[in-house]
Amino acid sequence: MKTILNIIWLVFGGLWLALGYVLAGLVCCALILTIPWGIASFRIAGYALWPFGRTVVDKPGGPGMASTLGNVVWILVAGIWIAIGHVATAVAMAITIIGIPLAIANLKLIPVSLMPLGKQIVPTDWARA
Repeated sequence: MKTILNIIWLVFGGLWLALGYVLAGLVCCALILTIPWGIASFRIAGYALWPFGRTVVDKPGGPGMASTLGNVVWILVAGIWIAIGHVATAVAMAITIIGIPLAIANLKLIPVSLMPLGKQIVPTDWARA
């Protein structure tokens, strides 16, 4: 079932969403100072491409002070706007019955799009263990 949902997700928006995160990652890596956010954008792009069967967890040891400070800057600069975009897209996807799981997957992207530093994306089975 995860594979079917991932394919539907890919066709109905996941590919464009992932490409947007890749573009943001390239821009962030080009501006040397923002490389940590660029790496986080690439990580989110992979998650946005294939979200079903994976989840976001804190990195072992928890986020450090640098990650927390970086997340605050990210929220103020871009995170809030990305989260609003995910909510708007989720509402649009939830209009149809087939789109409801896609809307839920879109909402799952909000926490990592708000605070990408200090997080890792793992298979759902690993998060339960």
